[in-house]
Amino acid sequence: MGAILSLNSSRTSCESFKGSQFSKRQRIMSSYQEQKRLIPYLPDEISLQILARVPRVHYWELKLVSLRWKEAITSPELYDWRSELGTTEEWLFVLSRVEERLLWHALDPVSQKWQKMPLMPSDSIDDGSQKGLFILRMCNMLGSRLKIINVLRGWLRKGNAVDTMPFCGCSIGAVDGCLYVMGGLSRASALRCVWRYDPIRNSWSEVCPMSTGRAYSKCGVVNNKLYVVGGVNKGQGGLTPLQSAEVFDPQTGLWSEVPSMPFSKIQVLPNAFLADLLKPIATGLTTYRGKLYVPQSLYCWPFFVDAGGEIYDPETNSWFEMPNGMGEGWPAKQAGTKVSAVVNDELYALDPSSSMDSAKLRVYDHQDDLWKVVPGEVPIHDHADAESPYLLSGFRGKLHVITKDANHDIAVLQAVTRNHFSPSPSNSLSSVTSKQSVALGDSGSDIWRVIATRRAGSAELVSCQILDI
Repeated sequence: MGAILSLNSSRTSCESFKGSQFSKRQRIMSSYQEQKRLIPYLPDEISLQILARVPRVHYWELKLVSLRWKEAITSPELYDWRSELGTTEEWLFVLSRVEERLLWHALDPVSQKWQKMPLMPSDSIDDGSQKGLFILRMCNMLGSRLKIINVLRGWLRKGNAVDTMPFCGCSIGAVDGCLYVMGGLSRASALRCVWRYDPIRNSWSEVCPMSTGRAYSKCGVVNNKLYVVGGVNKGQGGLTPLQSAEVFDPQTGLWSEVPSMPFSKIQVLPNAFLADLLKPIATGLTTYRGKLYVPQSLYCWPFFVDAGGEIYDPETNSWFEMPNGMGEGWPAKQAGTKVSAVVNDELYALDPSSSMDSAKLRVYDHQDDLWKVVPGEVPIHDHADAESPYLLSGFRGKLHVITKDANHDIAVLQAVTRNHFSPSPSNSLSSVTSKQSVALGDSGSDIWRVIATRRAGSAELVSCQILDI
Protein backbone atom coordinates (compact mmCIF):
# COMPACT_ATOMS: atom_id res chain seq x y z
CA MET A 1 0.00 0.00 0.00
CA GLY A 2 2.80 2.38 0.89
CA ALA A 3 4.48 1.66 -2.43
CA ILE A 4 1.24 2.43 -4.28
CA LEU A 5 0.79 5.73 -2.43
CA SER A 6 4.38 6.65 -3.15
CA LEU A 7 3.91 5.90 -6.85
CA ASN A 8 0.72 8.00 -7.05
CA SER A 9 2.47 10.85 -5.27
CA SER A 10 5.36 10.65 -7.71
CA ARG A 11 2.97 10.74 -10.67
CA THR A 12 1.18 13.77 -9.26
CA SER A 13 4.48 15.58 -8.78
CA CYS A 14 5.57 14.75 -12.30
CA GLU A 15 2.30 15.96 -13.80
CA SER A 16 2.49 19.15 -11.71
CA PHE A 17 6.03 19.73 -12.94
CA LYS A 18 5.01 19.13 -16.53
CA GLY A 19 2.08 21.52 -16.14
CA SER A 20 4.27 24.24 -14.72
CA GLN A 21 6.79 23.76 -17.52
CA PHE A 22 4.03 23.98 -20.13
CA SER A 23 2.65 27.12 -18.50
CA LYS A 24 6.13 28.59 -18.45
CA ARG A 25 6.59 27.84 -22.14
CA GLN A 26 3.25 29.45 -22.84
CA ARG A 27 4.32 32.57 -20.97
CA ILE A 28 7.63 32.64 -22.85
CA MET A 29 5.89 32.20 -26.20
CA SER A 30 3.34 34.84 -25.31
CA SER A 31 6.11 37.20 -24.21
CA TYR A 32 8.03 36.48 -27.43
CA GLN A 33 4.95 37.17 -29.50
CA GLU A 34 4.38 40.43 -27.65
CA GLN A 35 8.00 41.41 -28.26
CA LYS A 36 7.44 40.86 -31.98
CA ARG A 37 4.61 43.37 -31.93
CA LEU A 38 5.40 47.02 -32.62
CA ILE A 39 3.62 48.04 -29.42
CA PRO A 40 3.00 45.32 -26.79
CA TYR A 41 -0.59 44.05 -26.48
CA LEU A 42 -1.71 46.00 -29.58
CA PRO A 43 -2.30 44.58 -33.07
CA ASP A 44 0.29 45.85 -35.52
CA GLU A 45 -2.43 47.44 -37.63
CA ILE A 46 -3.40 49.68 -34.69
CA SER A 47 0.27 50.41 -33.98
CA LEU A 48 0.83 51.50 -37.58
CA GLN A 49 -2.14 53.84 -37.35
CA ILE A 50 -0.63 55.36 -34.22
CA LEU A 51 2.76 55.83 -35.90
CA ALA A 52 1.03 57.29 -38.96
CA ARG A 53 -0.24 60.13 -36.76
CA VAL A 54 3.25 61.00 -35.49
CA PRO A 55 4.88 63.96 -37.33
CA ARG A 56 7.38 62.64 -39.85
CA VAL A 57 10.20 64.79 -38.45
CA HIS A 58 10.36 62.34 -35.50
CA TYR A 59 10.72 59.23 -37.66
CA TRP A 60 14.49 59.59 -37.73
CA GLU A 61 14.60 58.99 -33.95
CA LEU A 62 11.84 56.37 -33.92
CA LYS A 63 13.86 54.17 -36.28
CA LEU A 64 16.42 53.80 -33.49
CA VAL A 65 13.95 52.18 -31.07
CA SER A 66 14.39 48.70 -32.54
CA LEU A 67 14.90 46.85 -35.77
CA ARG A 68 11.17 46.11 -35.85
CA TRP A 69 10.35 49.81 -35.59
CA LYS A 70 12.87 50.67 -38.30
CA GLU A 71 11.21 48.15 -40.60
CA ALA A 72 7.80 49.68 -39.86
CA ILE A 73 8.98 53.29 -40.34
CA THR A 74 10.46 52.41 -43.74
CA SER A 75 7.50 50.34 -44.92
CA PRO A 76 5.05 51.50 -47.61
CA GLU A 77 2.18 50.30 -45.38
CA LEU A 78 2.86 53.09 -42.88
CA TYR A 79 2.67 55.73 -45.61
CA ASP A 80 -0.48 54.15 -47.00
CA TRP A 81 -2.03 54.71 -43.59
CA ARG A 82 -0.78 58.32 -43.54
CA SER A 83 -2.52 58.89 -46.85
CA GLU A 84 -5.74 57.19 -45.72
CA LEU A 85 -5.82 59.05 -42.41
CA GLY A 86 -5.03 62.40 -44.03
CA THR A 87 -1.83 62.91 -42.03
CA THR A 88 0.54 63.41 -44.97
CA GLU A 89 2.85 66.43 -44.78
CA GLU A 90 4.25 68.71 -47.47
CA TRP A 91 8.03 68.98 -47.22
CA LEU A 92 10.31 71.32 -49.15
CA PHE A 93 13.38 69.73 -50.78
CA VAL A 94 16.14 72.15 -51.76
CA LEU A 95 19.13 71.34 -53.98
CA SER A 96 22.20 73.55 -53.52
CA ARG A 97 25.76 73.56 -54.77
CA VAL A 98 28.60 73.98 -52.30
CA GLU A 99 31.88 74.40 -54.15
CA GLU A 100 32.36 70.98 -55.74
CA ARG A 101 29.35 69.21 -54.22
CA LEU A 102 25.64 68.99 -54.87
CA LEU A 103 23.66 68.70 -51.64
CA TRP A 104 20.00 68.04 -50.90
CA HIS A 105 18.27 69.27 -47.72
CA ALA A 106 14.65 68.69 -46.68
CA LEU A 107 12.62 71.19 -44.65
CA ASP A 108 9.62 70.40 -42.47
CA PRO A 109 7.73 73.73 -42.59
CA VAL A 110 5.82 72.96 -39.39
CA SER A 111 8.74 72.26 -37.07
CA GLN A 112 11.03 74.47 -39.22
CA LYS A 113 13.71 71.80 -39.01
CA TRP A 114 16.11 70.91 -41.81
CA GLN A 115 17.32 67.39 -42.49
CA LYS A 116 20.30 66.50 -44.66
CA MET A 117 19.59 63.92 -47.34
CA PRO A 118 21.98 61.19 -48.52
CA LEU A 119 24.38 62.07 -51.30
CA MET A 120 23.51 61.06 -54.82
CA PRO A 121 25.23 57.83 -55.96
CA SER A 122 28.90 57.92 -56.90
CA ASP A 123 29.81 54.25 -57.34
CA SER A 124 29.00 52.10 -60.35
CA ILE A 125 27.26 48.74 -60.17
CA ASP A 126 27.80 47.40 -63.64
CA ASP A 127 29.32 48.41 -66.94
CA GLY A 128 25.98 49.58 -68.29
CA SER A 129 25.63 52.24 -65.62
CA GLN A 130 29.32 53.12 -65.36
CA LYS A 131 29.09 56.08 -67.68
CA GLY A 132 26.00 57.61 -66.08
CA LEU A 133 27.43 57.26 -62.59
CA PHE A 134 30.77 58.75 -63.61
CA ILE A 135 28.97 61.70 -65.16
CA LEU A 136 26.91 62.11 -62.01
CA ARG A 137 30.14 62.34 -60.03
CA MET A 138 31.22 65.08 -62.42
CA CYS A 139 28.18 67.06 -61.32
CA ASN A 140 29.88 67.56 -57.97
CA MET A 141 32.90 69.02 -59.74
CA LEU A 142 30.91 71.86 -61.26
CA GLY A 143 32.23 75.19 -60.05
CA SER A 144 30.03 78.15 -59.23
CA ARG A 145 31.16 80.16 -62.25
CA LEU A 146 29.73 77.82 -64.86
CA LYS A 147 26.35 79.15 -65.93
CA ILE A 148 23.80 78.18 -68.51
CA ILE A 149 24.71 81.33 -70.40
CA ASN A 150 28.23 79.92 -70.95
CA VAL A 151 26.70 76.75 -72.30
CA LEU A 152 24.59 78.64 -74.78
CA ARG A 153 27.53 80.83 -75.74
CA GLY A 154 29.50 77.73 -76.74
CA TRP A 155 26.46 76.43 -78.56
CA LEU A 156 25.90 79.52 -80.67
CA ARG A 157 29.56 80.26 -81.31
CA LYS A 158 30.12 76.65 -82.37
CA GLY A 159 33.22 76.56 -80.19
CA ASN A 160 34.67 73.73 -78.18
CA ALA A 161 33.29 74.91 -74.83
CA VAL A 162 31.02 71.88 -74.69
CA ASP A 163 33.93 69.49 -75.02
CA THR A 164 35.69 70.90 -71.97
CA MET A 165 32.62 71.43 -69.81
CA PRO A 166 31.93 69.39 -66.64
CA PHE A 167 28.52 67.87 -65.94
CA CYS A 168 25.65 70.38 -65.60
CA GLY A 169 22.05 71.01 -66.58
CA CYS A 170 20.14 68.16 -64.93
CA SER A 171 16.39 68.65 -64.47
CA ILE A 172 14.51 68.06 -61.22
CA GLY A 173 10.96 66.75 -60.90
CA ALA A 174 8.65 65.19 -58.32
CA VAL A 175 5.89 62.64 -58.89
CA ASP A 176 4.19 59.87 -56.91
CA GLY A 177 5.99 60.84 -53.70
CA CYS A 178 9.55 60.64 -55.13
CA LEU A 179 12.17 63.06 -56.47
CA TYR A 180 13.66 62.55 -59.93
CA VAL A 181 16.95 63.89 -61.30
CA MET A 182 17.03 63.64 -65.09
CA GLY A 183 19.67 63.98 -67.74
CA GLY A 184 22.33 66.66 -67.89
CA LEU A 185 25.29 67.53 -70.05
CA SER A 186 28.76 66.03 -69.82
CA ARG A 187 31.95 66.44 -71.77
CA ALA A 188 30.83 63.58 -73.96
CA SER A 189 27.11 64.00 -74.54
CA ALA A 190 23.70 64.81 -73.16
CA LEU A 191 22.63 62.12 -70.72
CA ARG A 192 19.60 59.87 -70.63
CA CYS A 193 20.09 58.62 -67.06
CA VAL A 194 17.41 59.17 -64.39
CA TRP A 195 17.82 58.91 -60.61
CA ARG A 196 15.00 58.59 -58.10
CA TYR A 197 14.99 59.50 -54.42
CA ASP A 198 12.56 57.52 -52.25
CA PRO A 199 11.80 59.44 -49.02
CA ILE A 200 10.38 56.32 -47.38
CA ARG A 201 13.68 54.45 -47.60
CA ASN A 202 15.76 57.63 -47.69
CA SER A 203 17.81 56.33 -50.61
CA TRP A 204 18.64 56.92 -54.29
CA SER A 205 18.23 54.39 -57.10
CA GLU A 206 18.62 54.41 -60.87
CA VAL A 207 15.45 53.96 -62.93
CA CYS A 208 14.58 53.61 -66.60
CA PRO A 209 16.52 56.19 -68.68
CA MET A 210 14.87 58.72 -70.97
CA SER A 211 14.60 57.85 -74.63
CA THR A 212 16.58 60.98 -75.56
CA GLY A 213 19.61 62.48 -73.89
CA ARG A 214 18.88 66.06 -72.90
CA ALA A 215 20.18 68.86 -70.68
CA TYR A 216 18.45 71.99 -69.35
CA SER A 217 15.08 70.43 -70.09
CA LYS A 218 11.91 71.54 -68.34
CA CYS A 219 9.61 69.21 -66.46
CA GLY A 220 6.15 69.17 -64.94
CA VAL A 221 3.49 66.78 -63.66
CA VAL A 222 -0.02 66.19 -64.98
CA ASN A 223 -2.27 63.30 -63.93
CA ASN A 224 0.51 61.78 -61.82
CA LYS A 225 2.85 61.51 -64.82
CA LEU A 226 6.18 63.29 -65.23
CA TYR A 227 6.67 65.19 -68.49
CA VAL A 228 10.08 66.31 -69.76
CA VAL A 229 10.13 68.92 -72.52
CA GLY A 230 12.81 70.49 -74.71
CA GLY A 231 16.33 71.14 -73.52
CA VAL A 232 19.47 70.77 -75.61
CA ASN A 233 21.49 67.92 -77.03
CA LYS A 234 24.98 67.82 -78.47
CA GLY A 235 25.28 67.79 -82.24
CA GLN A 236 28.28 67.91 -84.53
CA GLY A 237 28.47 71.70 -84.45
CA GLY A 238 27.70 72.19 -80.77
CA LEU A 239 24.51 72.11 -78.76
CA THR A 240 21.21 71.98 -80.61
CA PRO A 241 17.76 72.74 -79.20
CA LEU A 242 15.28 69.91 -78.76
CA GLN A 243 11.63 70.14 -79.67
CA SER A 244 10.91 66.63 -78.45
CA ALA A 245 9.06 65.69 -75.26
CA GLU A 246 8.44 62.49 -73.34
CA VAL A 247 6.47 61.29 -70.34
CA PHE A 248 7.31 58.95 -67.45
CA ASP A 249 4.66 56.80 -65.80
CA PRO A 250 5.78 55.90 -62.24
CA GLN A 251 3.30 53.02 -62.15
CA THR A 252 4.94 51.21 -65.06
CA GLY A 253 8.40 52.73 -64.67
CA LEU A 254 8.57 53.41 -68.42
CA TRP A 255 9.02 56.45 -70.68
CA SER A 256 6.95 57.09 -73.78
CA GLU A 257 7.08 59.82 -76.41
CA VAL A 258 4.61 62.67 -76.77
CA PRO A 259 4.29 65.03 -79.76
CA SER A 260 7.18 67.47 -80.18
CA MET A 261 6.76 71.21 -79.55
CA PRO A 262 5.95 72.93 -82.87
CA PHE A 263 7.99 76.07 -81.98
CA SER A 264 5.49 77.86 -84.23
CA LYS A 265 7.07 81.31 -83.74
CA ILE A 266 10.29 80.26 -85.42
CA GLN A 267 8.30 79.20 -88.49
CA VAL A 268 7.22 82.79 -89.23
CA LEU A 269 10.68 84.43 -89.23
CA PRO A 270 11.12 86.49 -92.43
CA ASN A 271 14.20 84.71 -93.81
CA ALA A 272 16.47 81.71 -93.42
CA PHE A 273 19.30 83.83 -91.99
CA LEU A 274 17.28 84.83 -88.95
CA ALA A 275 15.96 81.31 -88.59
CA ASP A 276 19.54 80.04 -88.38
CA LEU A 277 20.73 82.89 -86.14
CA LEU A 278 17.90 82.83 -83.61
CA LYS A 279 17.74 79.57 -81.72
CA PRO A 280 14.39 78.60 -80.14
CA ILE A 281 14.53 77.27 -76.62
CA ALA A 282 11.99 76.38 -73.91
CA THR A 283 12.71 78.71 -70.98
CA GLY A 284 10.21 77.43 -68.44
CA LEU A 285 7.35 75.07 -67.69
CA THR A 286 4.47 75.09 -65.27
CA THR A 287 1.45 72.87 -64.74
CA TYR A 288 -1.60 75.13 -64.78
CA ARG A 289 -5.29 74.34 -65.21
CA GLY A 290 -4.53 70.71 -66.07
CA LYS A 291 -2.09 71.49 -68.91
CA LEU A 292 1.62 72.10 -69.47
CA TYR A 293 2.48 75.74 -70.17
CA VAL A 294 5.89 76.17 -71.83
CA PRO A 295 7.17 79.75 -72.35
CA GLN A 296 9.74 79.99 -75.15
CA SER A 297 12.46 82.38 -76.28
CA LEU A 298 14.60 83.03 -79.33
CA TYR A 299 18.22 83.28 -78.31
CA CYS A 300 21.15 85.08 -79.91
CA TRP A 301 24.17 85.77 -77.75
CA PRO A 302 23.89 87.66 -75.48
CA PHE A 303 20.15 88.33 -75.84
CA PHE A 304 16.92 86.46 -75.19
CA VAL A 305 13.84 87.53 -77.14
CA ASP A 306 10.46 86.41 -75.82
CA ALA A 307 8.72 84.27 -78.39
CA GLY A 308 5.46 83.52 -76.63
CA GLY A 309 5.01 79.88 -75.79
CA GLU A 310 3.01 76.74 -76.34
CA ILE A 311 0.61 74.62 -74.29
CA TYR A 312 0.36 70.85 -74.20
CA ASP A 313 -3.03 69.28 -73.50
CA PRO A 314 -2.67 65.65 -72.30
CA GLU A 315 -6.34 64.99 -72.99
CA THR A 316 -5.96 65.64 -76.72
CA ASN A 317 -2.23 64.79 -76.84
CA SER A 318 -1.54 67.97 -78.81
CA TRP A 319 0.15 71.39 -78.63
CA PHE A 320 -1.38 74.79 -79.30
CA GLU A 321 -0.11 78.34 -79.08
CA MET A 322 -0.06 80.16 -75.76
CA PRO A 323 -2.16 83.35 -75.48
CA ASN A 324 -0.06 86.36 -76.52
CA GLY A 325 -0.33 88.25 -73.27
CA MET A 326 0.71 85.25 -71.23
CA GLY A 327 3.72 84.27 -73.35
CA GLU A 328 5.13 87.69 -74.14
CA GLY A 329 4.61 89.12 -70.67
CA TRP A 330 5.99 86.18 -68.65
CA PRO A 331 8.66 87.67 -66.35
CA ALA A 332 12.17 86.30 -66.80
CA LYS A 333 15.24 86.16 -64.58
CA GLN A 334 18.84 86.00 -65.76
CA ALA A 335 19.71 83.84 -68.78
CA GLY A 336 16.08 83.99 -69.88
CA THR A 337 14.88 81.39 -67.38
CA LYS A 338 11.25 81.87 -66.38
CA VAL A 339 10.22 80.53 -63.00
CA SER A 340 6.69 80.30 -61.69
CA ALA A 341 4.48 78.63 -59.10
CA VAL A 342 0.79 77.82 -58.84
CA VAL A 343 -1.00 78.43 -55.53
CA ASN A 344 -4.75 77.95 -55.14
CA ASP A 345 -5.09 77.77 -58.95
CA GLU A 346 -3.35 81.15 -59.38
CA LEU A 347 -0.18 81.39 -61.48
CA TYR A 348 2.60 83.58 -60.04
CA ALA A 349 5.98 84.68 -61.38
CA LEU A 350 8.72 86.78 -59.80
CA ASP A 351 9.97 89.74 -61.79
CA PRO A 352 13.45 91.00 -60.80
CA SER A 353 13.54 94.78 -60.60
CA SER A 354 16.36 97.26 -60.98
CA SER A 355 16.60 97.49 -57.21
CA MET A 356 19.36 95.52 -55.50
CA ASP A 357 17.16 94.27 -52.66
CA SER A 358 13.66 93.69 -53.99
CA ALA A 359 11.56 92.23 -56.78
CA LYS A 360 7.99 92.41 -58.01
CA LEU A 361 5.46 89.61 -57.92
CA ARG A 362 3.09 89.16 -60.84
CA VAL A 363 -0.01 87.03 -61.18
CA TYR A 364 -1.59 85.91 -64.43
CA ASP A 365 -5.21 86.82 -65.15
CA HIS A 366 -6.35 84.20 -67.65
CA GLN A 367 -9.59 86.04 -68.39
CA ASP A 368 -7.85 89.28 -69.41
CA ASP A 369 -4.70 87.51 -70.67
CA LEU A 370 -2.50 89.85 -68.60
CA TRP A 371 0.29 89.54 -66.07
CA LYS A 372 -0.76 91.89 -63.30
CA VAL A 373 1.47 93.37 -60.61
CA VAL A 374 0.80 92.37 -57.04
CA PRO A 375 1.18 95.47 -54.81
CA GLY A 376 4.28 95.57 -52.63
CA GLU A 377 7.80 94.28 -53.06
CA VAL A 378 9.51 90.97 -52.39
CA PRO A 379 12.68 91.38 -50.25
CA ILE A 380 15.35 89.65 -52.34
CA HIS A 381 19.03 90.47 -52.12
CA ASP A 382 21.13 90.70 -55.25
CA HIS A 383 23.30 87.65 -55.88
CA ALA A 384 24.34 88.21 -59.47
CA ASP A 385 26.89 85.40 -59.44
CA ALA A 386 24.34 82.76 -58.50
CA GLU A 387 22.93 80.44 -61.15
CA SER A 388 19.54 80.54 -59.38
CA PRO A 389 19.40 83.63 -57.15
CA TYR A 390 15.89 82.70 -56.06
CA LEU A 391 13.36 79.87 -56.34
CA LEU A 392 9.57 80.05 -56.28
CA SER A 393 7.33 77.38 -54.78
CA GLY A 394 3.82 76.82 -53.52
CA PHE A 395 3.04 74.54 -50.58
CA ARG A 396 0.67 74.41 -47.62
CA GLY A 397 -1.63 76.67 -49.64
CA LYS A 398 0.78 79.62 -49.69
CA LEU A 399 3.39 81.12 -51.98
CA HIS A 400 7.04 80.86 -50.94
CA VAL A 401 10.29 82.35 -52.16
CA ILE A 402 13.56 80.56 -51.44
CA THR A 403 16.56 82.86 -51.62
CA LYS A 404 19.75 83.86 -49.81
CA ASP A 405 19.56 86.68 -47.29
CA ALA A 406 22.07 89.39 -46.45
CA ASN A 407 24.00 86.92 -44.28
CA HIS A 408 24.23 84.47 -47.21
CA ASP A 409 21.94 82.03 -45.38
CA ILE A 410 19.24 80.19 -47.31
CA ALA A 411 15.92 81.72 -46.27
CA VAL A 412 12.40 80.49 -46.97
CA LEU A 413 9.94 83.39 -47.18
CA GLN A 414 6.21 82.85 -46.92
CA ALA A 415 3.65 85.30 -48.33
CA VAL A 416 0.84 86.38 -46.04
CA THR A 417 -2.56 86.01 -47.72
CA ARG A 418 -5.37 88.53 -47.54
CA ASN A 419 -8.93 88.63 -48.83
CA HIS A 420 -8.20 91.31 -51.40
CA PHE A 421 -5.46 93.18 -53.18
CA SER A 422 -4.45 96.65 -52.14
CA PRO A 423 -4.49 99.35 -54.81
CA SER A 424 -1.16 100.03 -56.49
CA PRO A 425 0.20 102.59 -58.91
CA SER A 426 -0.74 101.96 -62.51
CA ASN A 427 1.78 100.43 -64.86
CA SER A 428 1.93 98.83 -68.27
CA LEU A 429 0.84 95.43 -67.01
CA SER A 430 -1.96 96.70 -64.79
CA SER A 431 -2.38 96.05 -61.08
CA VAL A 432 -4.24 93.16 -59.52
CA THR A 433 -7.85 93.61 -58.47
CA SER A 434 -9.02 90.01 -58.23
CA LYS A 435 -9.84 88.34 -54.92
CA GLN A 436 -8.45 85.40 -52.93
CA SER A 437 -4.81 85.80 -53.88
CA VAL A 438 -1.59 87.01 -52.30
CA ALA A 439 -1.47 90.64 -51.22
CA LEU A 440 1.79 92.20 -50.15
CA GLY A 441 0.59 95.60 -49.08
CA ASP A 442 2.72 98.74 -49.36
CA SER A 443 5.83 97.21 -47.83
CA GLY A 444 6.71 93.74 -49.00
CA SER A 445 9.31 93.24 -46.28
CA ASP A 446 6.59 93.61 -43.65
CA ILE A 447 4.31 91.06 -45.30
CA TRP A 448 6.79 88.33 -46.17
CA ARG A 449 7.48 86.10 -43.20
CA VAL A 450 10.68 84.09 -42.81
CA ILE A 451 9.63 80.57 -41.79
CA ALA A 452 13.05 78.90 -41.89
CA THR A 453 16.73 79.61 -42.49
CA ARG A 454 19.80 77.47 -42.92
CA ARG A 455 23.48 78.32 -42.78
CA ALA A 456 24.71 78.17 -46.35
CA GLY A 457 27.91 80.17 -46.68
CA SER A 458 29.03 79.99 -50.30
CA ALA A 459 26.30 77.54 -51.33
CA GLU A 460 24.27 78.40 -54.42
CA LEU A 461 20.64 77.51 -54.95
CA VAL A 462 19.96 75.12 -57.81
CA SER A 463 16.37 73.86 -57.58
CA CYS A 464 13.55 72.89 -55.22
CA GLN A 465 10.58 70.53 -55.18
CA ILE A 466 7.66 69.68 -52.91
CA LEU A 467 6.75 66.18 -51.76
CA ASP A 468 3.53 65.31 -49.94
CA ILE A 469 4.67 62.44 -47.71
